[in-house]
Amino acid sequence: MKAIVINAYGGPEVLELKEVDRPSIGENDVLLRVRAASINAGDIFSMRGSPWLARFSVGFPRPKDYVLGWDMAGVVEEVGVKVTRFRPGDTVFAAGEHTIAEFACVSENKCAAAPSALSLEQAAAVPSAALTALHALRDQAKLGEGQRVLINGASGGVGTFAVQIAKAFGAEVIGVCSTRNLEMVRSLGADHVIDYTKEDFTRDGQGYDLILDNVGSRSFADCRRALAPGGMHLPNTGFAGMGYVFKAYALSAVNRRHGRPFLSVPTAEDLVFIADLIDAGRVKPVIDATYPMSEAREAFRYVEEEHPRGKVVILM
Repeated sequence: MKAIVINAYGGPEVLELKEVDRPSIGENDVLLRVRAASINAGDIFSMRGSPWLARFSVGFPRPKDYVLGWDMAGVVEEVGVKVTRFRPGDTVFAAGEHTIAEFACVSENKCAAAPSALSLEQAAAVPSAALTALHALRDQAKLGEGQRVLINGASGGVGTFAVQIAKAFGAEVIGVCSTRNLEMVRSLGADHVIDYTKEDFTRDGQGYDLILDNVGSRSFADCRRALAPGGMHLPNTGFAGMGYVFKAYALSAVNRRHGRPFLSVPTAEDLVFIADLIDAGRVKPVIDATYPMSEAREAFRYVEEEHPRGKVVILM
């Protein structure tokens, strides 16, 4: 099968479109013929081998035909002997590994039936970003109806889903983004939008019950100043350096207003939850651009350099 692999760390120039072996399937696994896969921050970390600890999972001292990708949507090709929820021909979306390839293998408990309201191209943009937003808002922050939540980085992959999920939970949503993305974030349901090039949300005196920070560009002290009494600052550390992560852990240990950095673990149940929101018309993916597999280098370069709105999808 064809796949996008790396054999060295670096920029998009290290990506190769290469023939590799089709993955073997375990008894609890589903083999998908991938139709589309989206690019996540984790793919950039894997490609560059930075933060340095990423190299222990990707390949040390260098990767060997490591297939990139975390999200996908496609058609079930084969199922393991213990799989009960799927059969060949089903259309699914999933959060797995090594997904920018013609075939990918994923555990049954990390995939779900694709939302009926979406094409497979659109469905591929959903899993990791939507689950991260869900786990941040529902599981970490315990977001409730009527609370005021500020989404810093509201136009990105996680941010676009966070705006919509927070609205679905009944929150008042304030999105922070650049000038060119104001209308897009407003169209997703944000009650208010802040142009960070003109306004400083940490000094507006509004008092937020939750700040979900997908950027990490402001100090912890600045964000704490913007919270209402009892409010929480929750860093989505996938976009931050290791120093930011360590500081966030230290602060969360002594101050409940600093949410602890979290790891979003995909489950079939949560993918079904997201699919139901999508089919009910309450959430939709935002796709900035699509690229064929042969133009993976250009797709990764675009993600790194252009700060896309929502997600970038690669078509197989």
